[in-house]
Amino acid sequence: MTQQETINWSRKSLEELQTFWNTRIEPDLRRDGLDLDDRPTYDEVAEAGYSGIAYALREHHGMTLTEFLETVGYVEPSSEESYQWGIDDETTIEALESLLRRAERKRAPTTVDSKRYRLATYVRLYDSVHGTAALVDRVLEATNEYDELRRVETVLDELDDELESPASKLRYLSDIREFYRHLKNRHGAAFNPAENVDHREIWRNHRDTEKDNPALSSEQVSTLYDAVGSPDEQILVLALCAWGLRRNEVASLHVSQFVLEDDDPHIAFEERKNGPGTVALIYGVPELADRIDALGGRDRQWNGYLFPSRQSESGHVTGETIQRWFKRLADRADIRVRDKQPTSKMGRRFWYTTYNQAMNDLLDNLDVIAGDQGSSDPSVVLKNYLSEAERRKYRREFMRERLADAFEQ
Repeated sequence: MTQQETINWSRKSLEELQTFWNTRIEPDLRRDGLDLDDRPTYDEVAEAGYSGIAYALREHHGMTLTEFLETVGYVEPSSEESYQWGIDDETTIEALESLLRRAERKRAPTTVDSKRYRLATYVRLYDSVHGTAALVDRVLEATNEYDELRRVETVLDELDDELESPASKLRYLSDIREFYRHLKNRHGAAFNPAENVDHREIWRNHRDTEKDNPALSSEQVSTLYDAVGSPDEQILVLALCAWGLRRNEVASLHVSQFVLEDDDPHIAFEERKNGPGTVALIYGVPELADRIDALGGRDRQWNGYLFPSRQSESGHVTGETIQRWFKRLADRADIRVRDKQPTSKMGRRFWYTTYNQAMNDLLDNLDVIAGDQGSSDPSVVLKNYLSEAERRKYRREFMRERLADAFEQ
């Protein structure tokens, strides 16, 4: 019996697949002699006996293998001749590019692109949290060490909410530390604030993914939804928990992204963490339509954003604002997860957990058909005896039932 036949791919959540990648697949690929500084190909994954992951990602999570690999730290090379760092501090940009020029002499292009992506994510988040990207200036004076250590820890805490995989968090930390070492060795920095950050306190033991990544329960989502005090908060909870969006995606939602007037309501994204794509609107469409009508009818100058902001150059609120609103609502609802204040990412995790439960419900209902076909695996029925339209229909029906259980308790 092969590895592929003994692994029940269809019953694994996305986070379980990420953990399985980190603990099983990646070590096997490394034992096969692959250089995992470069992104592994489908053929290399298949040759190691794990081809089933690609089907599970496509059918149950709407992702390609390449998109999945981005969530565990492997990023597609950039095709841009001049990389857009997304910050306006030229000293920091020059230091970043100096580091990457040195990396290009020793490492594969895909490895350098992955490092560039992670460093860009870090400096943009630093800029967003602290109002400046002047990282280099701040490490030139030894008297800034204590304050800068706190600033870096704050950014890492925010980064924790953005990343899907514990192993990916450690890759980010490694690159961030390398960047600060480069500043110390080549740009006269007096200290490396990332070297001594207490990341274990920020990012708990990465071996226990389930423990690391708690989600809101169905009962907590119901309590949260009951506590909403405004249309903004209603859409906030729906976007995070019923649509499974990231907080930055929630912040920038625009009316032009929504397709509501056909049999397949969805949100279209031209750019997303894993590339262009759509998100099905399985629940909450009437509430969304009412909110759009209210915004458009209230203000003739409405810019089309669901969460507009007149103070922001972008025209909409930031992801940090969404996080702050979510925490404020959770406090009002008196919700705690493991005795701590929940974050917006726990709403997204609820979506993934609920989707996995819905898929299990669907597969349980296919057990009888699978038995009649002489198969012990109901996913065979899902794949071979139902059309893509039928699979989509049944997945959404079971997911809609699960979401209704939470939002209508």
